[in-house]
Amino acid sequence: MTAFASVKETPSPGIEISEEWSVAVDTIAKSFTRSLPPTVFVCGAKNSGKTTFSRYLLNTFLTRYKSVAYLDTDVGQPEFTPPGCLSLTIIDEETLDLTIPCLKTPQRCYFFGDVSSKRDPETYLYCIYALYDHYRKDLRISCKNGSPGAAELPLIINTPGWVKGLGFDVLVDILKHIAATHVVKINISSKEKNLPSGAFWLDDLDECSVNLVEITPARKDSYNRSVLVQKKARLIRELRLMAYFRQCFPSSMSITTIKELALALASLTPYQVPISSIKIRHLHCEVPNSEVFYSLNATIVGLAISCEDSQSLPVCVGLGIVRGIDTLKNVIYLITPVPQSILASVDLLLQGYIQIPTGLLQVQGCMSPYMSANVVTLRGLSH
Repeated sequence: MTAFASVKETPSPGIEISEEWSVAVDTIAKSFTRSLPPTVFVCGAKNSGKTTFSRYLLNTFLTRYKSVAYLDTDVGQPEFTPPGCLSLTIIDEETLDLTIPCLKTPQRCYFFGDVSSKRDPETYLYCIYALYDHYRKDLRISCKNGSPGAAELPLIINTPGWVKGLGFDVLVDILKHIAATHVVKINISSKEKNLPSGAFWLDDLDECSVNLVEITPARKDSYNRSVLVQKKARLIRELRLMAYFRQCFPSSMSITTIKELALALASLTPYQVPISSIKIRHLHCEVPNSEVFYSLNATIVGLAISCEDSQSLPVCVGLGIVRGIDTLKNVIYLITPVPQSILASVDLLLQGYIQIPTGLLQVQGCMSPYMSANVVTLRGLSH
């Protein structure tokens, strides 16, 4: 039985795995050593199948390793977190249906606060470098500190489909920082949309020590041309955000429509956060002090824990919806699925450009946050 047989035995509806993909994945999986597990960088044009290939590779690795690290650099359509996040997640269980999005708690996460790196590529790269360095220093080689088997932690890096102009420059910068053992490049039929041929990230005099794997999308038409899976990016982002905030309620609770979720969130008792206990940081823009609360109300924010080291990035523990602000009581009303035990450490709200899904806003007669009788006060937020 091959390493990918378990995946093929339970095919995902609408997902095709070509023989070319199977051979590529099997070759990568067999090329590991115990001292240096593979680091696989997956790149290619928009809608070429990068995420599907990455998850297929992930499932294959899990037949050989106990856990696999997954570094997601696609802030618009991340695999295991809501949009706007850059994350490193440790996966220890296969997801046989590749069509099902899976929200997981990342090992480390930074809230970038936008769906593209275009607005602030320097901060975007800084976050990715920090995540990779955390993997390299604290996870991959931690066996040297006496943790058995910790070195056997391969890494998969999924990337966005923006591969031209500034997007190409950002991709090259990431590749130059990451010591990849394999670069998987998915080429589509429209050659002008592809990345350059060969080891495009290297300078002329650099030697290539990376295994370059070039493949085509799994789907083909009768003329052997690539068939790209068209995705409605905004809709996918909104559905992922709604799935995230659905976690505010028990899975046994019957919520089957967007309207039911909106009504449930509107009726949910929010956390009451003293304004004096937190800091508010606006990402990618400057907001006048007089407009801070106006801009924050009815937005999605990153819930973060600031670091003593001013050079370190604040770690994001989840997202929240600012349901209302009472400046007379000096409190912010917040809805989030993050457990209260973790919220007690939050001291920073990060506001970016991640918007509340329109379906959650189109509900009439919602209860005002100030009418809630049993508000929970997060006293642990104070320093």
